Amino acid sequence: MHVGRHVNKMYPGIKVFAEDRPDKPEGAGVWRPGPRSEKIDLVVTLGGDGTILHAASLFSLGAVPPVLSFSMGTLGFLLPFHIDDFAKGLEAVFHGKATLLNRMRLSCTFYDKDEKQMDNDEWQVMNEIALHRGSSPHLNTIDIFVDGQHLTEAVSDGVIVSTPTGSTAYSLSAGGPIVHPSLSAVVLVPICPRSLSFRPLVFPGSSSVTLRISDRSRAAAGVSMDGRVSHVLNPGDSVTVQVSPYPVPCINRSSISEDGEGRPEEGVGPGKEDDWVRDINNLLQYNATFRSKALLRYSRS
Repeated sequence: MHVGRHVNKMYPGIKVFAEDRPDKPEGAGVWRPGPRSEKIDLVVTLGGDGTILHAASLFSLGAVPPVLSFSMGTLGFLLPFHIDDFAKGLEAVFHGKATLLNRMRLSCTFYDKDEKQMDNDEWQVMNEIALHRGSSPHLNTIDIFVDGQHLTEAVSDGVIVSTPTGSTAYSLSAGGPIVHPSLSAVVLVPICPRSLSFRPLVFPGSSSVTLRISDRSRAAAGVSMDGRVSHVLNPGDSVTVQVSPYPVPCINRSSISEDGEGRPEEGVGPGKEDDWVRDINNLLQYNATFRSKALLRYSRS
């Protein structure tokens, strides 16, 4: 892998680790998550948004190192750099020029019907936790509590609790709002609710949201977290979601472009433009008009 060779050549004092995979770079040590694992100062990902979510999940017990991500031709909200710019990205990091955006994570704790914690670990998610009816033909009935106060009984296909980062993922597809990733907020979005007045809500980051499967629910709820299936909650079981003290520090793409140099679609000079604003316009085509791109280009000339 040329990225690994580049690091070994340009930064010979850096120890490189990789997951135990067949495509592990030559000379890299094997790294496995756990309380006794080697301390990591920088995470480099090559792939799509799912690769970054996977990398963040490896550090579910504590702080996440800064993440430098490179896209391999795919577009996504979590992919600041194109793979062709890997040398510039690494240089910005190793020379202290990089800027960080701390993307909030959610901490999820599961309880059984007797309010006993199901496992000793808190699950950390970067995008969202979703409760859904899975293959059941029946709707879920879920009691929702905010800071211990009963908010509503949700009869629906399920409920999503999302971070601002996840607001442009599953939450957006279910009709949720777009939230800037620098905010500390918790987004609650119903999935196909029976009631037309059940609208998405945004809570401050200090809030604690509990989703409890009602005793009257005709279906258990499957749980997926950042696309990973984790639990099945039966009537009486619950999950409490709150902001994690361990965000994911992502390196901004504007870190590598100075004085107008570099790829205009991959970055601009630090402080000149919000990366997120560009993503909203370019990736989501936010509020795009019905006029053709050709006409728009002509009108600007």
